[in-house]
Amino acid sequence: MENQKVFNRGFVVLGAILIQLALGAIYAWSVFTPSLKAAGWSSENTQWVFALGLASFALFMVFAGKKLNSWGPRTLSWLGGIVLGAGYLLAGIFGGTSFTALLILIGLIGGMGIGFAYVVPIAVGMRWFPDKKGMITGLAVAGFGFGAMLWVKLAGSWGHLIENLGLSATFTIYGIAFAAMVIIGGFWMKFPPADWKPEGFEANTAIKDSPVVSSKDFTSNEMLGKVQFYLIFFTFVFSAGAGLMSIGLMKLYPMQALMESGISETAASAISGTAMAVFFSLANGLGRILWGLMSDKLGRRRSIIIMTAVQGITVILFTYMAGNEVLLYLGATLIGFNFGGNFALFPTITADTFGAKNVGQNYPFVFLAYGVGGIFGPILGGKMGDLNNFALAFTISGVAVLIGTLLIVFVKKPKD
Repeated sequence: MENQKVFNRGFVVLGAILIQLALGAIYAWSVFTPSLKAAGWSSENTQWVFALGLASFALFMVFAGKKLNSWGPRTLSWLGGIVLGAGYLLAGIFGGTSFTALLILIGLIGGMGIGFAYVVPIAVGMRWFPDKKGMITGLAVAGFGFGAMLWVKLAGSWGHLIENLGLSATFTIYGIAFAAMVIIGGFWMKFPPADWKPEGFEANTAIKDSPVVSSKDFTSNEMLGKVQFYLIFFTFVFSAGAGLMSIGLMKLYPMQALMESGISETAASAISGTAMAVFFSLANGLGRILWGLMSDKLGRRRSIIIMTAVQGITVILFTYMAGNEVLLYLGATLIGFNFGGNFALFPTITADTFGAKNVGQNYPFVFLAYGVGGIFGPILGGKMGDLNNFALAFTISGVAVLIGTLLIVFVKKPKD
């Protein structure tokens, strides 16, 4: 019987990674923008599709969380895969390069599909791995991060899909692939029996004795009435906002800083591109796994304190690092590593603080912080960039992240 339990848990991991690899499609949007700009799109229009995708993702994730128990995780993941796949498939067949069509099909409908499916592997994984919540969450959301790189490379420098087949055919292929991966992964998305626990779980007190861990499973309405929710929420807003602002400026600002330090435009473009495509991206994926694993040992609150403190200091110092190739790579690695950690640590501190049983319903409300940070962080970077004062943007963001560090210190076990 124990071998059967382990067998089931292993397939939960496989299914979670498979689903999240497909859902990472939203971060691959940038690979399509050069072709759309060549077709007459403005830069602003390309960002509207991405922004609507993020907003749709976050909002429909709240709806999915409410339906998780009544519809079941397998049905919800299948629905997400079908909707996501249909959005890209229809974009390939009918969308062409129409702004309105792609805004609706990829932005709204694609984001909706991601929102339906995203919370499923996190909620299911935590139920099967109550002893290793950080590990399973880190592995699942790492799939999301690495998935973005996979789809970018297949469309671009590895598979040359856009170059060889065109934009519409690439959308069509991706739509079929996304739906197939999420549907296959969804077969293993089911909750364990209500009284099931892994062997030896009771002996694992490393996290159970943490000052933030509650023995009660709070409903979403109960959670929204607790100060702990707002401390966690605003810490996530500041941390996500700084990371998303850095993503938006990671090519533009270092390129300017490198040229000001005497490096040619061609070399500066190559260096800043490497900082984003290699150092930031790889660290982003690894940070999700490693922060998850470390939090199983250190505890979630302590891990977030360390992560945000290092992130805040690095973001502030980035203005001194961006003009030096070696320091730029170091800064991009640290910012990417800690940005990735958000997606492993905030689901798990939500589960620890408000109960793992309802994390599928509760985490979507916490994840709305990512949407808020996704609005204010990039807008701040864009406004300061127009004023040619990137340094102020990074300083403001870094200070905000350090404020988040202070907020998370006050998170304690909520009272019943």
